[in-house]
Amino acid sequence: MNLNTFTKIISMKRRIKFVSLIFSLISFLSFGQIKNDSISKPMKLIQPNYLKAGDTIAILAPAGILKSKQDIINDAKKLAESWGLHVLIGEHVFYQNNHFAGTDKERASDFQKALDNSSVKAIWSARGGYGSVRILDKLDYSKFLQNPKWIIGYSDVTAFHSHIHNLGVETMHAMMGTSLQFDEEETKESIETFRKALFGDELTYEIASSKFNKKGVAEGQLIGGNLSILMTMLGSETQLKTEGKILFIEEIGEYKYHIDRMLHSLKRAGYFKDLRGLVVGDMSNIKKNTTKWGTSIEQLILDVVSAYDFPVIFNFPAGHETDNRALIFGRTIQMNAKETTSEVIFK
Repeated sequence: MNLNTFTKIISMKRRIKFVSLIFSLISFLSFGQIKNDSISKPMKLIQPNYLKAGDTIAILAPAGILKSKQDIINDAKKLAESWGLHVLIGEHVFYQNNHFAGTDKERASDFQKALDNSSVKAIWSARGGYGSVRILDKLDYSKFLQNPKWIIGYSDVTAFHSHIHNLGVETMHAMMGTSLQFDEEETKESIETFRKALFGDELTYEIASSKFNKKGVAEGQLIGGNLSILMTMLGSETQLKTEGKILFIEEIGEYKYHIDRMLHSLKRAGYFKDLRGLVVGDMSNIKKNTTKWGTSIEQLILDVVSAYDFPVIFNFPAGHETDNRALIFGRTIQMNAKETTSEVIFK
């Protein structure tokens, strides 16, 4: 090999290395751009079909026991029927297995049948309590993904909201069957907003602003639910991805230091890092500890998120109170925390 040939080979190798470096740089920058876009614009979720007269809704008990609740569930059946719906009640709804409405296998069986039944357009939880997480991984969601339907409930049903959100389908945070045991006048907004959400009517909320609100406007997909359940999903495939989204939280029956601990757990898991906004629902029946916390629940929450520049709305009427307004998780909302009134508008 002469000197000229050797020089040409070396020069060609250098050009190949340079071109490879350029392509690697382009690939790296493109990946970074995709990642940033995914934060600013989360994937659009599948919207199940809204219900219409003649459709079927299934009432199931995925969690806690329904002891002496037959009359209330019958009232829930009558309510759905008054809207022109057919009602299917799960085979094991009134079964009893210690804390639960039947064994895990029985509750999962009811849920699987409703998921797979294409004529069922919505699954309405009879109650929450505890137990949904025990059947999450026992279910096959393949037919559900082919024919998505509304999964409805709150509290413990947050486990389903989170899991199904990650499967790419919207869900409905709304009253449950046993909510009808409360005073009719006090639950009228719960019932009416549930009907609106179920049948596809416009959802727009305007509430009085709390003095603790952190003012501002934000837009993003709404996610969340019960704080305790959100925390228990950490580290699993059901943990929510919060980048570019708006988080809703509610809680019942906890000490303030428990709420602080849960919020800090979410914070350490990166929940608030790229969040667009926070909507705080009912914080009900807060327990009194022998050692006083020293601040309001609102200030506790503000202290946890003080490092982040997103708006916060307090006292949104959703959670474990009689006025439990329906929310659609996975749907884009605009939140506007203003001086005297605040808005949550579904897009």
